[in-house]
Amino acid sequence: MLQQQQTNKRIKGHSPQRSPGKFCSNLLNISNKFAGTGGMCSSLAPKKSQAPQKVPKSGIFQALPMIEQTLFKKYYDRGDLPIAVNFSGAVRKIVWKCEPECLDYHLYLPIFFEGLREVEDPYKFLAVNGCEELLQKGETKILSVLPQLIIPIKKALATKNHDIMCITLKKIQKLVKSGQMIGEALVPYYRQILPVMNMYKNKRLNIGDKIDYSQRKNENLSDLIQETLETLEKNGGEDAYINIKYMIPTYESFELNSLQLKISIIFQKLLKYHVNLKRVKFSSEAQRKVKQFISLSMLNYYQKT
Repeated sequence: MLQQQQTNKRIKGHSPQRSPGKFCSNLLNISNKFAGTGGMCSSLAPKKSQAPQKVPKSGIFQALPMIEQTLFKKYYDRGDLPIAVNFSGAVRKIVWKCEPECLDYHLYLPIFFEGLREVEDPYKFLAVNGCEELLQKGETKILSVLPQLIIPIKKALATKNHDIMCITLKKIQKLVKSGQMIGEALVPYYRQILPVMNMYKNKRLNIGDKIDYSQRKNENLSDLIQETLETLEKNGGEDAYINIKYMIPTYESFELNSLQLKISIIFQKLLKYHVNLKRVKFSSEAQRKVKQFISLSMLNYYQKT
């Protein structure tokens, strides 16, 4: 009887009674949950290669974005400088309201060196040309003003502006040659002037087989620094080379190199002369003594001069 009732229920479409726990687990698929890797926080897939991070630039050779206002511009706008621009003719010139020899160099020469940092006309034109004429006609007045020129020169070189540095280096050469004892008096101030030159001394531009027209205009910064250092050494006395070498270790004395070259040339000529005339071969010991004698004589001559 019981079997017949169950058969009738199946025929009518009734399914057998299920337990509620098993029914819920089938609906939620709890047994299959977390079986895949799609929703996991970690993956077995290979990581994408990341581009290497670029090393940030130090910006040590970048010029200053803004240059502070100089005393030269302030005094010129106020009408305190005895100088003006003369536009008569095809070329601009400067006109002095009084003779440069009559000016107070303690007041005006540092102001004109301050103006070397200017990048706008007419301030730049007046400062460069005015400084040039003051150095030409200063004679004995420049030596006493030298300590006041160090800070303007240092500030001009610290701008790291190519044009300003080239102009300042040319004015340093002119300053050293403008009078006696100026080069020697400048030696104690090498520590303020030379550090920037040490940075740019070997900074050359590799242009391959192209032409660098800045050499014709004397605006190649590396060559200009080398010329300035040679001028300082030549006019700075005995202690100039030691102090330059201390601040710029890569600098080599051009005077010592030229002296060694002269010694070697003289020794070769002397050796050739003796061999050709006397037909006698010098021993190595004789060659060493002759070379030592010539070297000492040339060094004595160099020290006297």
